[in-house]
Amino acid sequence: MKEIKTLDLLILDELGFIPFHKNGAELLFSVIAECYELRSVIVTSNLEFGDWNTVFGDNRLTTASIDRLVHHAYILAFTGPSNRLKQALTSRDTELGPTPK
Repeated sequence: MKEIKTLDLLILDELGFIPFHKNGAELLFSVIAECYELRSVIVTSNLEFGDWNTVFGDNRLTTASIDRLVHHAYILAFTGPSNRLKQALTSRDTELGPTPK
């Protein structure tokens, strides 16, 4: 927590990729609460807020975390095809040639 207090920006990338155990979820909430209104936090996730309970495993902890993150937040939601998938398919086609139709 001492190191986190020195940061101007904290980036939590791929939140929800792997669910947390109870202790991990509580620790993450502590980090979010420590940053609340004191430093900038960027969170990336492929989950909608309604699915975050699967990450934190506790409704109260999930609600409190989202509440702190979205207060004063700019939320950017991206829809459409995955750029990673498009790039992977382009790379595959370059290496192997296009797939027959």
